[in-house]
Amino acid sequence: MSIIGIGVDIVKNNRLKKLIKNKLFLERIFTYQEQKSSSTLKNKLNYYSKRFAAKEAFSKATGLGISKNLHFKNIEIKNDKKGRPSISLNPVTSKYLKKKFKVKSFKTNLSISDEKNYSVAYVIIEKL
Repeated sequence: MSIIGIGVDIVKNNRLKKLIKNKLFLERIFTYQEQKSSSTLKNKLNYYSKRFAAKEAFSKATGLGISKNLHFKNIEIKNDKKGRPSISLNPVTSKYLKKKFKVKSFKTNLSISDEKNYSVAYVIIEKL
């Protein structure tokens, strides 16, 4: 396997505090499932901050940034039963990136973390 891209992002959580109260912001940035998963959480701020950082880190790893070919809602951050985070892409975005990277398949590796004031995400994209 070879590395296609690496991206990192850090978010000051208070930067999103006001934004996540805005339904339009949530709908523009986060998928329906991401919003639904937050409904039972006490700390929505850190939840959304980590996901925002992860989407930004992924966009940096692609070399595209958030652009006309890569949108926030096309990148979904999920957790498995043990809490391990992963990135899920919609099929159109996945196909576009395979063409851009000139690969048949690729794997994303995601690590996210937070503390009181900051959330950070690190993404590595590997060619399979």
